[in-house]
Amino acid sequence: MLLGIMADSHDNLPKVAAACRAFRDRGVGAVLHAGDFVAPFALKLLVGAGIPVTAVFGNNDGERAGLLAACKDIHNSPHRLELGGRTIVMAHAPGQLEAPECDGADLLVHGHTHQACIQDGPPLLVNPGEAGGWLTGRSTVAVVDLECMTAELVELDPQETVAL
Repeated sequence: MLLGIMADSHDNLPKVAAACRAFRDRGVGAVLHAGDFVAPFALKLLVGAGIPVTAVFGNNDGERAGLLAACKDIHNSPHRLELGGRTIVMAHAPGQLEAPECDGADLLVHGHTHQACIQDGPPLLVNPGEAGGWLTGRSTVAVVDLECMTAELVELDPQETVAL
């Protein structure tokens, strides 16, 4: 199973749409968002792509009731889940991955720093960087192959325009 991972989209709808297209093009079976959608309309666009979404709240996600209305599978950090036969723990901030929930995890996911990073494991650690591209000028997501536990960073084309 291929897993799409993104974080820190910060209401950049064209980049959320580009991430959805990149995930669909690669045959991703589920998407994890490690927080900081900011507003529910950004989450609605992601959910509307037709790929199951699991998310955690970020520090800029103030409208939590609206976000929960857009996606029932959004949680406080850290959140532990099972996908594709693997144990995954996701959080917004890296410091939230020090909790006992991480014991025995195959994959750790976080955002918040806006700096993309992949560290081989076990456990495999993935920070997909910032999908929004506001801080670094670089819009990135990641794709993880849960069968072989490898991760690839995918840069979204800065010139690409995507119809919403």
